[in-house]
Amino acid sequence: MAKHQPHLTSALPQSDLSLPVAFILLLMGASAMGISPVFVRLAEVGPFASAFWRVFLALPILFIWAYLETKKSGRTIRWKLDKPILLAGIFFSGDLIFWHLAIMKTTMANATLMATLAPVWVVLFSRAFIGEEVSKKTYFGLIFCLAGATLLVGSSFRVAPERIAGDIFGFITSIFFGLYFLAIRVARRSRKGGEVTFLTTIITSLVLFIVAIAAADKMIPDTITGASSLAALGIVSHAGGQGLLAVALGSLSAAFSSLVIFVEAIVAAIFGWAVFQEKLGPLQLLGGSLILFGVWYARPRSDKIADKTSKN
Repeated sequence: MAKHQPHLTSALPQSDLSLPVAFILLLMGASAMGISPVFVRLAEVGPFASAFWRVFLALPILFIWAYLETKKSGRTIRWKLDKPILLAGIFFSGDLIFWHLAIMKTTMANATLMATLAPVWVVLFSRAFIGEEVSKKTYFGLIFCLAGATLLVGSSFRVAPERIAGDIFGFITSIFFGLYFLAIRVARRSRKGGEVTFLTTIITSLVLFIVAIAAADKMIPDTITGASSLAALGIVSHAGGQGLLAVALGSLSAAFSSLVIFVEAIVAAIFGWAVFQEKLGPLQLLGGSLILFGVWYARPRSDKIADKTSKN
């Protein structure tokens, strides 16, 4: 390793999947995360409470996954919360906190569009923070995805003084989610996906519980529908979505994987149309197509992990 290399880049990722399989899992994870707004709307609890239940209810499943995963590798779960694990848990807490603040203070379109800036930070910081070069194809893919996201949700974007705070919260959300991607990528260099997701979720659960109590959020749903939505939020969106993301990040670069955020926007738009009859017209369809093209264009081209590091 070259001198002056950032210490977080001292180990190579665990490449336990072929790139096509990792890519498929990434798309599956995006779909699971993209449906989360539906569950949040039906949860019948406060916004921070739904964020807490999302991660807390996933813990039993994630523990079983981490236990079986590490046992298969001939060891037990390593409970030491090293720097990448701690940072990933804190960054994801920030992501969920500011995402819900954005939803409360501005329109869903504004919040979504600002949040989709997360891949920009991943691309900009990948080399400096975790020593991964970003390919030209990823840059071009990001441009297509940004254009697609603008068409997908930008037609509903409105600038208004009373929404500025919410727009800023959405922008902050994108920074936290981008940093989360980078931290998870580094954590996967020494641990498996289930163990990483389980340990980071413990940290996120603690942070969000404190926030939900401090905000005096309604914590308990009124009906079975609300309780079922919270359970689905934990099982599908977090254990499934974030878990598959962590698995894929063992074989795919952080920059490329971050483009999954745009696929989330597509899935959210589809479910918004199907469940809540939200508008999905020609511009939105074109935007979704541009996003899919951008992801396809930026996809890895070989079964080898090209984990390029900076040469300082």
